Amino acid sequence: MSFIIMLSALILDWLVGEPKRLHPLVGFGLLTNKLEYRFNQSNHPVFRQFIFGLLAMLLCVVPFAVISFFISQIAVWGTVFSIVVLTLCLGHRSLFDHARPILQAMQQGDIEQAKTLTSRIVSRDKEHIDVNKATIESVLENGNDAVFGTLFWFAIAGAAGAVTYRLVNTLDAMWGYRTPRFFYFGKAAARLDDALNYVPARLTALSYALLGNSRKALACWRQQAPLWDSPNAGPVMASGAGALNVQLGGAACYHGEWHQRPQLGTSNPAEAIDIQRALSLVFKSVLLWLTVTGIITGIIYA
Repeated sequence: MSFIIMLSALILDWLVGEPKRLHPLVGFGLLTNKLEYRFNQSNHPVFRQFIFGLLAMLLCVVPFAVISFFISQIAVWGTVFSIVVLTLCLGHRSLFDHARPILQAMQQGDIEQAKTLTSRIVSRDKEHIDVNKATIESVLENGNDAVFGTLFWFAIAGAAGAVTYRLVNTLDAMWGYRTPRFFYFGKAAARLDDALNYVPARLTALSYALLGNSRKALACWRQQAPLWDSPNAGPVMASGAGALNVQLGGAACYHGEWHQRPQLGTSNPAEAIDIQRALSLVFKSVLLWLTVTGIITGIIYA
């Protein structure tokens, strides 16, 4: 049944895409902002900031996970609910909807429009954005965060697993900053996100390697991933860069400050066409995951 639900959700996500209005994650974001305002007091001692951040995270995630679990156990309607929930948690079509307009702007020579669109999906300063690099990095990383991690945790723990993963991932994106305001308050969400992503990130990196330039992907993963500051984004982006045979990483400007990030991949500069290649790599990886899941399901129920 999990395979049927996953297949149905992926098809529905591809056909419908991300809701333009009233997306549950938007409402969740409003809730988290209110809780963060209530619980996050930077004048508190460090340990208290961490505890309050942990409590806020549990209040944000646990009720939704419990509700999802019990509804998903209802006969027939639980299956329908699981398909809808998994569809809302997925962001496969969203990757294409955000990246393709950037590719089109680059192909038309409208660099300013491409920079504007790219600045909406990454947190870098618009005037200094390397459009091709930034977009490819976003596609590869979100292939894990918005697609494969969600599918993995649905396969492990059903609707409750997908909901928990996606909400924790959202909290990490909102609270996981290394700033005085969030460093301790957001640490629980950031560490839980790291833990939940550990296995799916490596499966994603393996998928990229199998479906791209395998030799270079595996070499980049082994040599470059440990240099990246994120334990999970490192393997995903290093393997993806090697699989595409392009150079990612390097200097990037965030909020007026330049950050010298490690180089990932090979020495070949990323071109606009490589954005489409990155999207194709994610798409083929989805097909690979579905195939493997279908085979495993067939063996179990044979």
